[in-house]
Amino acid sequence: MGDDKQYWFPARTYGWGWGLPCAWQGWVVLAAYVGALIGISIWSNPEVSPVRFFVGIGIATAVLLVICAIKGERPRWRWGGDR
Repeated sequence: MGDDKQYWFPARTYGWGWGLPCAWQGWVVLAAYVGALIGISIWSNPEVSPVRFFVGIGIATAVLLVICAIKGERPRWRWGGDR
């Protein structure tokens, strides 16, 4: 690894993707994501307007994934012993 970049989201120990945040900025991003999901659920009832609901959830999730890709470790498949 060798670079001095401060990651907000470390790679998972097992599997592919990112784990829980390791910096306060990551926790803020995660809290904003949860807040966005709650706001979308209140703003758009999935029984009344399922398209608007799922588009909102999709956009919020896409933003989270982009932030994780930019501010997180490079994801790859891990088996737990390579740290």
